[in-house]
Amino acid sequence: METTNRLGLPLLIPGQSQKETVHNEALLALDTLVGGVVEEPPRTSPPSNPQPGQTYIVADGAVGEWAGLGGKILTFTEAGWRQQGPAEGQSFLIRSTGVRATFHEGVWELGLVRATSVMVGGVQVVGSRSGAIASPVVGTVVDNEARACVTEMLNALRSQGLIAS
Repeated sequence: METTNRLGLPLLIPGQSQKETVHNEALLALDTLVGGVVEEPPRTSPPSNPQPGQTYIVADGAVGEWAGLGGKILTFTEAGWRQQGPAEGQSFLIRSTGVRATFHEGVWELGLVRATSVMVGGVQVVGSRSGAIASPVVGTVVDNEARACVTEMLNALRSQGLIAS
């Protein structure tokens, strides 16, 4: 069967019989992949009473009917479990925890956000990491050292956009 390159959705072929079956398979796959929600973090075995439409990420080392499906996305339907992808960069909200699971370089990353900066209300609040702030050295005038250290910390926080200038 011919499939799409990224998500592996079945394609209709000219002259193909029962096109509705292939089309319905594609719709079921899209329902899982576009919906973007899994019930809980990756697990090694199926839940005892899954409901149609519930989706799970299979953990490595899965057992029973999920054995050998580590990393896959499974959705329960009236006809049983349907298996999907994942594709690089695919992301799902984990309903039970509220964090994201993203498939990156062959593994699921949970709760990790990758970015070069974070903008809130059009203002950068986090940017690239700055260098370390030097620890104060022992000196004779403690007040000046403390002020210099606090000033350096404030400047670092300002440069990251974590506090206003």
